[in-house]
Amino acid sequence: MSTIAEFRIPAADTTLEATFDRLPELQVELEAAVSRSQPCLWISGADRTAVDATFADDPSVETYDLLVEADDRLLYDVKFVEERTICDRLLADGGSLLEGWGTDGWWQARVRYPHREQLCRAHDRLVDRGIGVDLRRVTDVSPGSPSRTSLTVEQEEALEAALERGYFEIPREISMEELADELGISHQALSERLRRAYETLVNEEIQPVGESKP
Repeated sequence: MSTIAEFRIPAADTTLEATFDRLPELQVELEAAVSRSQPCLWISGADRTAVDATFADDPSVETYDLLVEADDRLLYDVKFVEERTICDRLLADGGSLLEGWGTDGWWQARVRYPHREQLCRAHDRLVDRGIGVDLRRVTDVSPGSPSRTSLTVEQEEALEAALERGYFEIPREISMEELADELGISHQALSERLRRAYETLVNEEIQPVGESKP
């Protein structure tokens, strides 16, 4: 039986603390094809000039290269200073990174482990390194078990608020900007949360969490 865990880790203990401090609207998402040693990061909430200047001054960043410049976000290939990187420690015991993102000075990651024991070892390894890891959710997944959502707390909150305030009504009873203000987050953050929530729910409908692939 595999286990899916959601971690919340302060940037102050890992990477990009200075970047988040200087660019408070910054949203970071790990590219799906992320490399363990050189993660690619989708950046939104700041322009290229600001991101380049901040990366250059961030002590956790060793090198960075812009790969893609889209209308509303940027894709960077970033190499972090070795002692600050936690990705390998999360995945060292056979973990698979499902999703990773950062905002407001925090990193969050969803990781699948073959067994709960591997999760415990990964968690203990971070604690032993003095990293303030918060294990927010653990879901055991077994073949034939009922389907359960893998939405994060923030994604559930965003969907519930959108439903209650009439965001999904036609015509809409509230705009995304107004809903973001009520939740106390940026328009970009809400847009990303809803997008991830839609993707998670669609994936689970097509391939439920508890259903093993053939």
